[in-house]
Amino acid sequence: MKFAHKRATAVAAAAVAAALALSGCADTGSSGGGSSEGSGGSDNLAITFLPKSLGNPYFDTSSKGGKAAVEELGGTFAEVGPAESGPDAQVSYINTATQQGVGSLVVSANDPKAICDALNEARDAGVKVVTFDSDTNADCRDLFVNQATADGIAKVQVDLIAEQIGDAGEIAIVSSTANATNQNTWIDKMKELLAADHPNIQLVDVVYGDDDEQISFDKTAAVLQSHPNLKGIVSPTTIGISAAARYLSTSDYKGKVALTGLGTPNQMREYIEDGTVTAFALWNPEDLGYLSAYAAAALINGDITGKEGDTFEAGKLGEYTVGADATVLLGDPYVFDKDNIDDFDF
Repeated sequence: MKFAHKRATAVAAAAVAAALALSGCADTGSSGGGSSEGSGGSDNLAITFLPKSLGNPYFDTSSKGGKAAVEELGGTFAEVGPAESGPDAQVSYINTATQQGVGSLVVSANDPKAICDALNEARDAGVKVVTFDSDTNADCRDLFVNQATADGIAKVQVDLIAEQIGDAGEIAIVSSTANATNQNTWIDKMKELLAADHPNIQLVDVVYGDDDEQISFDKTAAVLQSHPNLKGIVSPTTIGISAAARYLSTSDYKGKVALTGLGTPNQMREYIEDGTVTAFALWNPEDLGYLSAYAAAALINGDITGKEGDTFEAGKLGEYTVGADATVLLGDPYVFDKDNIDDFDF
């Protein structure tokens, strides 16, 4: 099942809705298989997910997929993480998981460098490190599960905002944290695409909402006040786009300033329906977590090493091949609009 191309995914995605309740705490689950925690060995299917922060609907959904995969594999699933994003906020959780002897850590990095020492200590102790959603430096992990190529993610957002503002005018970006690897990569590539293909669009500001709903809301208000001629906003973060939409929906800017970026259907449905937002994009975060867990298990079991050309089976998603730089690609982004948003529930 490939999220980017098949409407049939909507059926599978419907099961994700239950994951969107904000937990705010660690979640563990086990199907009672033969894995044993603390061994660090090849059959240790204790897999711990470490998102950027807990209580984020996007990561609640990816962890739901990860938990389902780990249970299919007969392993033990856990989710831990900080309450707020920050460059060093994940270090203590990595150290604890290493001391516990988990088989694999599946991490969405808040910073490409800040957690490297802790991750490499984990690897030295036999823990397989998989990054997903947001990568570290390549020498800090065994494998990166990429939701989509950076080029593809940048292009879909540039294409959407260009279409929505008539390919001309001032735009701003409301991002997550200033150090987020994925956000900065996408923003750099969006800048390149704008310069090369959209000379009449001017990117006048990039602001950071720190993956916090209220801060993102306030930053949206501030950037609109600072740039009275703004025609559009791009927010490549699920918290940022929903916060920006919430602000626009009750402001005088509704219908005048376009908004697009990366969001989930359940977050954005009301803003599509009321006309605040025309279209936005994302991949299926449940599939991303599911694939990441299967990749972790393949590393633990020695089915792959992260070498380019390695292949492994990922349950219902089928076979995947490791690409350059020890990267596995989930698929292409998907565009949601008023015609298809009700087909999805996550």
